[in-house]
Amino acid sequence: MKTVPLHQLHMRLGAKMVPFAGFEMPVRYSSDLDEHHTVRNAVGVFDVSHMGEFSIKGPGALALVQKVTSNDATALYDGKVQYGYLPNATGGVVDDLLVYRIAEDDYFLVVNASNIEKDWNWIQSHNTEGVAMENLSDSLCLLAVQGPNATAALQKLTDVELASMEYYTFKIGEMAGIKDIIISATGYTGAGGFEIYVKNEDAEKMWNAIFEAGAELGIKPVGLGARDTLRLEKAFCLYGNDIDDDTSPLEAGLGWVTKFTKDFINSEALKAQKDAGLKRKLIGFEMIDRGIPRGHYELCDAEGNKLGEVTSGTQSPTLQKGIGLGYVPSEFSKAGTEIFVKVRDRLLKAQIVKTPFVKN
Repeated sequence: MKTVPLHQLHMRLGAKMVPFAGFEMPVRYSSDLDEHHTVRNAVGVFDVSHMGEFSIKGPGALALVQKVTSNDATALYDGKVQYGYLPNATGGVVDDLLVYRIAEDDYFLVVNASNIEKDWNWIQSHNTEGVAMENLSDSLCLLAVQGPNATAALQKLTDVELASMEYYTFKIGEMAGIKDIIISATGYTGAGGFEIYVKNEDAEKMWNAIFEAGAELGIKPVGLGARDTLRLEKAFCLYGNDIDDDTSPLEAGLGWVTKFTKDFINSEALKAQKDAGLKRKLIGFEMIDRGIPRGHYELCDAEGNKLGEVTSGTQSPTLQKGIGLGYVPSEFSKAGTEIFVKVRDRLLKAQIVKTPFVKN
């Protein structure tokens, strides 16, 4: 089991540590509920240093990124971030990822912790032009400072104009006296804020500076438990749950980052699938009956016939009701459709809704 560089700090803070994606990670410091509300209403800090980072640079870098990712990287400019995925050759998803354009022919890819080796090998296997690649995953810490008070807290530490940064842009600057920090207006909570990439040796200094700056703004450390409920309220896909090697990205609702204006791995087959019409779709649902949907619970019609299953589910702290994602046949996917979640042989009523579950 790997540990993140700030492991001892989390232990001192009393975090409950759990295995996640091959790492021992803080799942909570106080309670999932308290930490969730902290991020929605104030500001919280996640250590997500288990995530993977790759550098792809030099001649041919753009062509490689275009080949292996679904989105169109020609739309990127220096300081812009793009969400997309790595399609596999059989209609599924190797991983979803972020692509940063540092400069012309200089890209920074951020991938999921559980897929670092798999993604590296996949991209390398398609690197037929010998583009320079470097795996930076073990040398960087990633701190996600999320919530409505994140800008006010971090602005004390940098001359970079944070409030003027648009969503999915980044700047490289000085923060807390540390130079060459990537400050990214991204996150996995839908609560606003920034993700800070810092070298391992500077991570504790950065963590302490952030907490000192945010002390009067209600800042708290937040674990993976609240990260999951926060992302689910926004219906963000989680790799391994809602998308994987066997799920269609189009059925998962990722058509918006699938650009058929270019050729990429398996693009012809995905285009054919789109043209033929999708057989099933990833939907969001809210519980009408009292109950909490969990992963792999069956989704059924009124007669109890199985339609699909829950891929992600929880009790929403914001809405105070059960919410979930799951795949159902396309004819059952319209908002307002009544479905049932099978919980211990009982059929609990739910309704398909438009996502995100929490709108702002």
